[in-house]
Amino acid sequence: MTFQSTRPVDILFDAARRGDLTLLKQLIDEGVDVNEPGPRGFTPLIIATYNNQPEAARMLLEAGANVNAQDLAGNTALMGQCFNGYEGIAELLLEYGADLDLQNGSGGTALMFATMYGRTNMVKFMLEQGANRELRDVRGLTAQQMAAQVGNEEALELFEASPESTT
Repeated sequence: MTFQSTRPVDILFDAARRGDLTLLKQLIDEGVDVNEPGPRGFTPLIIATYNNQPEAARMLLEAGANVNAQDLAGNTALMGQCFNGYEGIAELLLEYGADLDLQNGSGGTALMFATMYGRTNMVKFMLEQGANRELRDVRGLTAQQMAAQVGNEEALELFEASPESTT
């Protein structure tokens, strides 16, 4: 048995998840709120980016989606990209003004997500973009300290090779 909602915002979420650009455009044109959060605080943009739908993400951003919207845990679309490793979408988010250094409810940042989940490409990308490596989470740890804690040698090398290394 499948559940299908007829609420326009639910259909918008589904279109964002699947990357259905035709339906997404129709809903946007009809005035469905692209920033309305779902039950866990996810926005259509967060859903589109998490599901690697760059065209849907761009359409939502062009329609006024808040690039820095945070879910109930304080996570952003950029944090999701650093978790998943989708560098192309991260570039798109930065093009639309994503804040590199927003912190979630635990003090985590996009750079910390990249470090903890072994997304070396994203650690490199975030450092190149100027992410603040001095920020600390609620435990008092920086992204570099997290790299050491989880044994992410590649990330440690990136931190140590860049000029503002912290310990």
